[in-house]
Amino acid sequence: MKFIASFLFLLASLLFAGAVWWLQQPLGLKTETVELTVEPGSSARAVVRSLVQGGVQVDPQLLYWWIRLSGQARLIKAGSYEIGGDPTPRTLVAKLVRGEVAQRSVTLPEGLTFGQWRELLRKADQLKPDIQELSDTAVMEKLGRPGQHPEGRFFPNTYTYAKGSSDLALLRRALQEMDQRLAAAWAQRAPDSPLKSPDEALILASIVEKETGRPSDRRQISGVFNNRLRIGMLLQTDPTVIYGLGARFDGNLRKRDLQTDSPWNTYTRSGLPPTPIAMPGHDALLAAVQPAQTRALYFVARGDGTSEFSATLEEHNRAVRKYQLGQR
Repeated sequence: MKFIASFLFLLASLLFAGAVWWLQQPLGLKTETVELTVEPGSSARAVVRSLVQGGVQVDPQLLYWWIRLSGQARLIKAGSYEIGGDPTPRTLVAKLVRGEVAQRSVTLPEGLTFGQWRELLRKADQLKPDIQELSDTAVMEKLGRPGQHPEGRFFPNTYTYAKGSSDLALLRRALQEMDQRLAAAWAQRAPDSPLKSPDEALILASIVEKETGRPSDRRQISGVFNNRLRIGMLLQTDPTVIYGLGARFDGNLRKRDLQTDSPWNTYTRSGLPPTPIAMPGHDALLAAVQPAQTRALYFVARGDGTSEFSATLEEHNRAVRKYQLGQR
């Protein structure tokens, strides 16, 4: 009897040692990276079968029973995975339990329009194109913002996402991020700001974003526009006119364009345009509500990315002759 007990103990010890050894052995892969999709509700046996079919070289019965006996069968998370390197049975299952799905990223820069963002999302790697057949209006309805114009409403950033996730879900994150950033900027506005609402701050920030050639000029440019708003002077900013032209803009802004009225023509209409004209970043948001204290009402590009600021029309005309017309 003692012999049988000793034998069984020895056998159990060997099996345990063998299991520990096996769990730590690298598994072979038929390709450099094995892709695995775990659908919601997949059984442990189905997951193991997909792993083997995908190219993970492992005994399916051993892996299945390890998952079952370790109590992890119901803990595996749905998603798309990429398995590479030298996974062991233990690290492989841990990856599935932690939900370490395959990640991708897309950069959505400041200063671009919503239409340009849509094109970047369309080209993004492994991003499900749920918005591609939707109009801008329909996209905003899907995001719970019916009637809201999409321009400027999404925060520029580099966004990571799980492979196969929806572009609509990514936009929802960017929308929420802009809500938070705009609220934070609005809470820090200057006491004498002529802006009446966060929406006006967002609109002005988009103009500042488009007009800024050198980051160091951003608050000065905002100061000019804030000064003009304060005294009721036309903003007269080309980027708003260009935005209003839309697809009709061919790269050359003509005098007739500046004279043709539209809601975005700040040469013919006073105050801010009805919507933002691009996606403003964090610095532009802060510049809009915290402009430089300046007397300047005008600025002109110097040709090197910076701007020349002037307090009077006479000074501005001299700057135009110097930097735009090449006259001294």
